[in-house]
Amino acid sequence: MTQPAIRIQGLTVRRGGRLVLPGVDAVAPRGRVTGLLGPSGSGKTTLMRAIVGVQIVESGTVEVLGLPAGSPPLRARVGYVTQAPSVYADLTVRENLVYFARVLGAPIARVQEAIEVVDLGGHADQVVRTLSGGERSRVSLATALLGHPEVLVLDEPTVGLDPVLRRDLWATFHRLADEGATLLVSSHVMDEAKRCHSLILMREGRVVATDTPDELRARTGKDDLEEAFLVVAEAA
Repeated sequence: MTQPAIRIQGLTVRRGGRLVLPGVDAVAPRGRVTGLLGPSGSGKTTLMRAIVGVQIVESGTVEVLGLPAGSPPLRARVGYVTQAPSVYADLTVRENLVYFARVLGAPIARVQEAIEVVDLGGHADQVVRTLSGGERSRVSLATALLGHPEVLVLDEPTVGLDPVLRRDLWATFHRLADEGATLLVSSHVMDEAKRCHSLILMREGRVVATDTPDELRARTGKDDLEEAFLVVAEAA
């Protein structure tokens, strides 16, 4: 348990002949919410794809729970939620979760548990296309929770949500961490940094800082985390 949940060393990725990640190093501690923050186009999604084992890498290593990323034993231990909703719009919330539970080989009893974790009990029998954007995001999160994953990789899960929905979703993330899960949550909104236990800050494919919010403030002398990010980004 003293080892990090995610360890990345010298990760180099090219896409379409372009160098996207030029030898990245980073770690995410177990049982914590780690924020992966940086402007759009900074390489966050590519890094997350490497962590879940769906990205071709040129060199370097990515270990998740002590195993190489993408290893078959990790399939039931790692949940991944992409930016786009990954559920069927013409099915109800419950029908989606029953379907994905069967695909994943998860117990059907996990369906109701996942619905309750994301606070969609009142919408369980509602067709997904009639839900709000925030509710659809929570359905996608529920599908990732069906296997009771130890690591959750969430790519911009709060983008486009109103402040109330963002607050509620972050409360869910922290509840999951309190129960022992490790979460890596990407965002390009710097005010979400204060909601994280630790931070990986990226700019133009490079990791420019790995700190807690308080460490970042202390290191830069800036109380505002966006200003603190600008200090470390410009110094990198």
